[in-house]
Amino acid sequence: MLVIGDRINGMFGDVRRAIQRQDREVIQDLARRQVEAGAQALDLNVGTASDEPVEAMLWLMEAVQEAVDVRLCIDSAKNVVFEPALDACRGRPIINSTTGAQDKLDFFLPLARKYDAELIALTIDEAGVPSTTEARLEIAMRVLVAAMGQGLPADALYIDPVVLPVSAVQDQPARVLEAIGQFRQLSSPPPHVVVGLSNISQNAARRSLINRTMLVMAVAHGLDAAIIDPLDTEMMDAMITAELLLNKHLYCDSYLEAYRK
Repeated sequence: MLVIGDRINGMFGDVRRAIQRQDREVIQDLARRQVEAGAQALDLNVGTASDEPVEAMLWLMEAVQEAVDVRLCIDSAKNVVFEPALDACRGRPIINSTTGAQDKLDFFLPLARKYDAELIALTIDEAGVPSTTEARLEIAMRVLVAAMGQGLPADALYIDPVVLPVSAVQDQPARVLEAIGQFRQLSSPPPHVVVGLSNISQNAARRSLINRTMLVMAVAHGLDAAIIDPLDTEMMDAMITAELLLNKHLYCDSYLEAYRK
């Protein structure tokens, strides 16, 4: 499982203030703690913390890359951010994210190819977020065909079935789980499958419980990457144990500690 830590995001008050004050210590502490907790990549998102998103992202990347040696997932609503950020990445970058809309594919696929980046693709198109498994599959296949046409291999893609809040649309988690299993059948080698997990529990009372239960179920259906908070120890323990039970790790009494090392 590729664990992408989601905590360095300008939507969080401490990160927002750190970006505005250029407080490296706060950012670097978050980066180190996420990696120590098991993150193999870190999602970086300035959000609305700065009116200069390019400069803020480059500062954020510099601070993180001084502190840890993991891959970076560049996440922004501003297209102008991506090329300077990708150029500044020390390792192989991840782009978060395109959708199945044609204008998005036209922008992101050449960029991913140019920088040898992996690309997260949301199963959203011009009509919005689909409500059925079949519509998610249709968008995923469209993205896959377009990517391969641009010379981006299937295993450089991370298809995101788009998790919606269970408090608002209770039938959707089951449809997402169905889609995860079917995405793995789209090609050989297959695309990766990723979820941005926290959406599942928005406006719910037991967020951590809902998050970790959904994550374990998704792992059982073939999920191999997740954008999550690795500082949620119970969720990480549940994910590691799920992979152990699927025979993806060797058992030992200290398997939780072994995974994090």
